[in-house]
Amino acid sequence: MGGGSQGRFVKRTTPLWLLLPVFGLFIWLVLYPHLFVLGDSLWIGERLSLDGYRTFFTSRSELEALWGSLWISGASVLLSAMVGIPLAFFFTRYDFPGRSLLAALAAVPVLLPPLVGVIAFLFLYGESGIVTRSVQAALGLERAPWRMVGGWAILLVHTYSMYVYFYLFTAAGLARLDPSAMEAAESLGAGRTRTLLRVTLPMLAPSLVAASLLVFMTSMASFSAPYIFGGGFRVLTTQIFQSKVSGEVTMAMVQTVVLASASLLFLWGLRRFDRGREFAAVGKGVGAVRKPVRSPWARTLVPTVAVAGVFVLLLPHLTLLLVSFVPQGTWTMEVLPSRYSLENYRALLERPQLWTPVANSLQMATLATAGNLVFCFVVAYLLVRGRFRGKGTMGFLTMLPWALPGTVIAVALATTFSVNQPWFGRFILVGSFWILPLAYFLRNIPLVAQATIASFRQYDPSLEEAAYSLGAGWPTTMRRIAAPLVLPGLAAGGLLAWVTALGEFVSSILLYTYRSRPISIEILSQLRAFDFGAAAALGVVLACLMTAAFALGGRFVQGGLTGPRG
Repeated sequence: MGGGSQGRFVKRTTPLWLLLPVFGLFIWLVLYPHLFVLGDSLWIGERLSLDGYRTFFTSRSELEALWGSLWISGASVLLSAMVGIPLAFFFTRYDFPGRSLLAALAAVPVLLPPLVGVIAFLFLYGESGIVTRSVQAALGLERAPWRMVGGWAILLVHTYSMYVYFYLFTAAGLARLDPSAMEAAESLGAGRTRTLLRVTLPMLAPSLVAASLLVFMTSMASFSAPYIFGGGFRVLTTQIFQSKVSGEVTMAMVQTVVLASASLLFLWGLRRFDRGREFAAVGKGVGAVRKPVRSPWARTLVPTVAVAGVFVLLLPHLTLLLVSFVPQGTWTMEVLPSRYSLENYRALLERPQLWTPVANSLQMATLATAGNLVFCFVVAYLLVRGRFRGKGTMGFLTMLPWALPGTVIAVALATTFSVNQPWFGRFILVGSFWILPLAYFLRNIPLVAQATIASFRQYDPSLEEAAYSLGAGWPTTMRRIAAPLVLPGLAAGGLLAWVTALGEFVSSILLYTYRSRPISIEILSQLRAFDFGAAAALGVVLACLMTAAFALGGRFVQGGLTGPRG
């Protein structure tokens, strides 16, 4: 299986009839809409003009929004790292009773969709939240001791929901880390702190950079927390929404371009910083052994602290579940609700207007994910097996939807598909059912593609070569050979895409109509109507659907990974 065989294989299996449609779809759906946004930001009336950008960069409120987005995102990275990295070291390096269960529970914030997590924080730490009223009652205060408004409130929500990226990435990096490098440093006289700073953290650099990038991009795209808790605090995502609602189309386009540029600039800078900073340890390939907690007082204290910490992390979930049993209008000034019933869940089943958004979300997430599975399978095949001009461009277009905030993608789609110009590839999709599945599909291309690419790289292409030599065509080879072998990775990516689309809020709020409203929009609608129980019940339904998907999908993926191979 030398390079010549691989080269002959690639040339024969990169047909133009497959390559051109993929490039065409990328250009039409990924690149083309953003060019329209750029054009609309420069085109005022019937002339090209920089007036929109001049207005933006001379407006105090716009610059405040840009600075707000940047510092909130940077601070979110810092605070998430300060929580996630120590947690990963704690659960990875020490062994104590209940460690496995507590380590798994430490990742549960990932199961709360952004809007649902924000609502849980509102019920828990808001001005009339359970914790707030408890503190107020304990101290005998006439007013709430704090208000969940402004940058610090957004940071609190971001840290809670995003530390998981650092926790999971660092834990995975530590699991792969050979302890011989740290042992060598200690044997040469380096203390624990010096070993951590000069050996361990540099070797974890790829994991930490990936987590930093994910947190920064997620924070730049965040809409739920700034929208609910922002108050007078400005960020670009809420500014874009306000400009769209106010009919200031040019300013919305300018804000979109600035937000996209800031995200891409950070991506470029971090990639440049990370280039050449890969560390590999040459050792025995044995993972670090967890240190048992031997001291009697420590064996009691450590699990107690861990349980208390995990309980704090579970409080939003428990609060959401609690509030979902509270009938409308029965929870007023009490610390805890005085009445509980199944009324909200009964209403969810009996009132079609509450069930419709759930059905909409299930249908749209399934359609978008089905498109992701088919399209990304072909894209992954071309990027791994193909040899053609423009492979780097295809790789860039594959990752572009991940690098751009959901607000940017929504504005680009709304701009492109709001007029009927078939000869320019523009059709009226805005106001229709199909605009949201299209947005979900585009947003999740990187998730499914990267998972499938990894699976393609894990099996020998000579299996496909053998099928061709026996007379099988490309479709048969893909269906009988490639698809079963890449199924675990494809399914894992599809699972993440489906769950993400199910709870998507950022693109939805800019593109939905009343008939096509997803569950996240209905939750917001119930919250605005002060029907907190219904909002919480819908949040619980959404969280349960996501948990069930992870449980069933995880079994399927594991079955695919461990099952027999044909």
